[in-house]
Amino acid sequence: MSTITQELDQPTRRREPARLNSSQLTSRRRKKVWIDIDNSPHVPFFLPIVEELENQGLELVLTARNIYQVRELLEFFHLPCKMIGRHYGKNKFLKVLGTIVRTLQLAPIAARMRPDIAISHGSRAQLLICKALGIPTMMMHDYEHSTKTGFLEPDWVMMPDVIPDGAMARKADSVLRYPGLKEDVYVPRFRPDHSIFSQLGISPDHLVVTVRPPATEAHYHNPESEVLFAETLRLLSSRANVRVVTLPRNARQGQQLRADWSDLISSGRMLVPSAPLDGLNLIWFSDLVISGGGTMNREAAALGVPVYSIFRGKIGAVDRYLAETGRLIMIESTRDIHEKIKLVRWDRPEKPEDRNCPVLQCIVGNVISVLESQDEGRRRSSSPRPKRQIPEPKQAESAMPV
Repeated sequence: MSTITQELDQPTRRREPARLNSSQLTSRRRKKVWIDIDNSPHVPFFLPIVEELENQGLELVLTARNIYQVRELLEFFHLPCKMIGRHYGKNKFLKVLGTIVRTLQLAPIAARMRPDIAISHGSRAQLLICKALGIPTMMMHDYEHSTKTGFLEPDWVMMPDVIPDGAMARKADSVLRYPGLKEDVYVPRFRPDHSIFSQLGISPDHLVVTVRPPATEAHYHNPESEVLFAETLRLLSSRANVRVVTLPRNARQGQQLRADWSDLISSGRMLVPSAPLDGLNLIWFSDLVISGGGTMNREAAALGVPVYSIFRGKIGAVDRYLAETGRLIMIESTRDIHEKIKLVRWDRPEKPEDRNCPVLQCIVGNVISVLESQDEGRRRSSSPRPKRQIPEPKQAESAMPV
């Protein structure tokens, strides 16, 4: 495998980065950052981060795991990437085996390119190979109950500032934070496109509900979510003016949906898209969103769309915050489905609210600060592990934008 250095050709997507002085640019001109995309939601998340880091003069190397709709989303967003490894299903033994196999698959490319830092949003395989090769690692998280890699921890952990201390890392000085949601990295770039209705064959007169099933293959899955999902579809199918757009998490789940709900699909009241859609656009033109947890819930909350969670695993700090502030409604029982879900048209504004959201610049600032601290540590000491002294990037005045 050869190292893939990406030069993104997307001028319409680029934004002006914060400018650095010439001495900073000179010192970092040859710095190399390896980003490993480990799941579907990480494609839109890392896209603006890649662009900002590239605009800052850094060299980007991108790899990705062929899981769920990662490949299709990379093509949708025109983000070239080296595909390495695949998904091994929900069996725990196979998950562990798959991580080991992918670690070995990443080894040649990691050894050849020797990045200054390796970044992911939870890639265990990247962490393992980087620990073996002595490559500094930064892992992002926004769900504190995800499975950890045992005794191995990344050199740096970056997470939303509402997640409590000690939830992600044993060492407080290895934790970097950002305000808001990870979805706030890319949601401010969104621009509505009315063509979504014609793409789906839905009339704007219908009440549109976007639904995502639970992640049945995830380690945190609770079967109660499947009960709530089925009852949700029964409620929605009882309303003639409702059109349900159901987004499966993988091909296997899509096949199961088409088999279990064939009558609802054949009637035209439920659609299961066969190709990736612009998720933010679909959410924006939905009257409400119901999801089995994860990114879609938080994307809807970031856009201000009414959203309900049927996730029944351990609730993370981010979702608790959104629920407490009224931006997300938790569904905990079949009774809640009938009492809490409001099947009414959303009073949609002309466009999303313009918000000065500092999340992107804060994340990029954290990456740059770590790279600068490595240079400073090498100058001050010959020890292989410099003391962490990271300049604080500018933070927002409030923890989470409302």
